[in-house]
Amino acid sequence: MSTFQVLFSSWATKLSIYEKQEAESIVSWLFEHHLGWKRTEILNEADESSFPPKLFEDFERLKTGEPIQYIMGKGPFYGREFLVSSATLIPRNETEELVHLIIKENPKAGLRVLDIGTGTGCISISLALEMNNPEVFAMDISEEALEIAAQNAGALGTKVTFSTCDILTQIPEVSELDILVSNPPYIPEQEKTEMHRNVLDFEPELALFVSNDDPLIFYREIAEKGKQLLKSGGKLYFEINEKYGKEVSQLMQDLGYSNVQVLKDLNGKERIAVGGR
Repeated sequence: MSTFQVLFSSWATKLSIYEKQEAESIVSWLFEHHLGWKRTEILNEADESSFPPKLFEDFERLKTGEPIQYIMGKGPFYGREFLVSSATLIPRNETEELVHLIIKENPKAGLRVLDIGTGTGCISISLALEMNNPEVFAMDISEEALEIAAQNAGALGTKVTFSTCDILTQIPEVSELDILVSNPPYIPEQEKTEMHRNVLDFEPELALFVSNDDPLIFYREIAEKGKQLLKSGGKLYFEINEKYGKEVSQLMQDLGYSNVQVLKDLNGKERIAVGGR
């Protein structure tokens, strides 16, 4: 085993809050970020004394459970890098599946799209870049998140119209939409005890949690307002809590959405709900 492999394994072992494979991936990412080393490169010489101090500082942050995306200030999503901050959720794989579904189902040019609770802008920006010349709008209650989203749109060379909106108390000032999409807060407060501390301690509570009394509050408000915002034949797409597939489906049907479906992600969990206006 090369010196590098020994060093690599040693660092990964110290990230004991993660499963072995995930820890190794994180250390690999950290080394590549600071040293340009990829895990596939077998280096015979690996001298810790030559590492930049910032690498050690970042590793100490990793050991506290802070996600590497926040340490590096960016994370991958749908083949691109997105800036992230403590005001935004980290883009996730299951959300990529939602984006892929929307792109696949909506090939028509010039569609009007609204993303509610945009965070980093990963959904809205990806749709703006991947769909056929859409007109994309995105909203969030957090000004800090919207600043990050606007930076991402600029860096990735696309136009999204961002605005501030509290969807629980306001109606977005857009209409005649073809697509309304949202990945809203959907974790009841009571589930905090089940969560990994790297999410609980570092990601924004505003974007994660809803009250135990009304865990579907965002779905209901968005679906109700979607009846006004979507044109006839338009579609509503949600990322959902896997535990509430039936409830979200029923809510959408009760509000008059047609062809409501709850779809499973690659891990077999019910994570997407879709219905027609």
